[in-house]
Amino acid sequence: MEQRKKGRKRLGKRKRNHNIMLRFNDREYEKLRSICESYHLDISQRGTISPLLRRLVLNGQMEEKERLPNISNLSYHLNRIGNNINQLVKLAHHKNLRSPNSTLEIEIGKTNELLRSLIEIMEEN
Repeated sequence: MEQRKKGRKRLGKRKRNHNIMLRFNDREYEKLRSICESYHLDISQRGTISPLLRRLVLNGQMEEKERLPNISNLSYHLNRIGNNINQLVKLAHHKNLRSPNSTLEIEIGKTNELLRSLIEIMEEN
């Protein structure tokens, strides 16, 4: 009778090289606990969660409405909008620094014209 080797079964070409770590808050952890209980698994026992999650993720079917939209294009456009806003603010500050009292100068010009017309009226009388 041949003696069998003890220990972990070798995966060979199916070796898993990629590692993903998950963190759950209390509510999510309780939901995971209830899922494990529905499969009659002990969540505290080492080596039970990974195979369960792998099976659920790889064999589970997602509905079309549950899929997340591709947000890379959206984030690109949001960045472009942010850049445009920054450029406009910079331009507004630059123009305001060149002539900070431009509206005040216009008002002073109007009052000067009114004063000249008043002086002309006074000189005529």
